[in-house]
Amino acid sequence: MEAEIIGKNNEEVKRFFSEVGKIADVLHQSSNSNRPLLNGEHYLTNRDVSEKLHISLRTLQDYRDTGTLPFIKLDGKILYKASDINRLLEENYYPAFDG
Repeated sequence: MEAEIIGKNNEEVKRFFSEVGKIADVLHQSSNSNRPLLNGEHYLTNRDVSEKLHISLRTLQDYRDTGTLPFIKLDGKILYKASDINRLLEENYYPAFDG
């Protein structure tokens, strides 16, 4: 009995590599969003904060310039503490009126 050679055009092989690709995408997204803590704190970049708050990078710069949002500047790189973002949101929270 001869062994069958399975090539890259085999449907099962295609399905296997498709699933592996999906898993790789999930792992990549997970590693980007789950950065390690530094002294128990998550730090976010300009892009992270602008995407999370749905604001432009220019608006984020205005928040820095006016002191609305504290930040860290290291050699031209801007970082924000996730706890500062949460605090800002909590301080500016207005509950719905009981109607």
